[in-house]
Amino acid sequence: MRSIRLLLASLALSGCVSAMPPLTESQLRTSQAGLGGGEPLEFTVKRHPGGEPYSLSEDRGSVVLIDVWATWCEPCRDALPLYQELAKHYGARGLKVYALNVDEDVRAVPPFLEATKVVLPVLLDAQAAVADKVLRVRGLPTMLLVDRKGHVRYMHEGFAEEYLMKYQNEIEELLSEQ
Repeated sequence: MRSIRLLLASLALSGCVSAMPPLTESQLRTSQAGLGGGEPLEFTVKRHPGGEPYSLSEDRGSVVLIDVWATWCEPCRDALPLYQELAKHYGARGLKVYALNVDEDVRAVPPFLEATKVVLPVLLDAQAAVADKVLRVRGLPTMLLVDRKGHVRYMHEGFAEEYLMKYQNEIEELLSEQ
């Protein structure tokens, strides 16, 4: 937990990650192995605003996009509305999109959502425990694509609009799988 707090503090000072180079195939395999290896990814967090529990296993059978973000992250402000558009476009075909917030003070979430007009389901990661220990997030925003069986298939750090086509291709690939 200490490492994610240090990372989040340094990112807050630097404006967070605007665009990091994508993970290499070797890094992706390593990160996937660290995210459960042969086992499906599993975690439980609380939903915003009511605090009801959400478990990733609820969405087995769907392709899941998880965007790890914070209110102080400028690239997150750009990414979330585009992920919302992906949810609208691919939702009927089985894509679920969640915004996993790692803010220490959740009171910052409602004004952010109102200002950005984001209506995605928001999950709250208390103390960034899931982002740090389960997902091993190194920078914000980080987007993960989870296949219908619960395995992390793609992980992208940072955000730039030119990545959107690649994300759409990956979503199409995962949605076409049985």
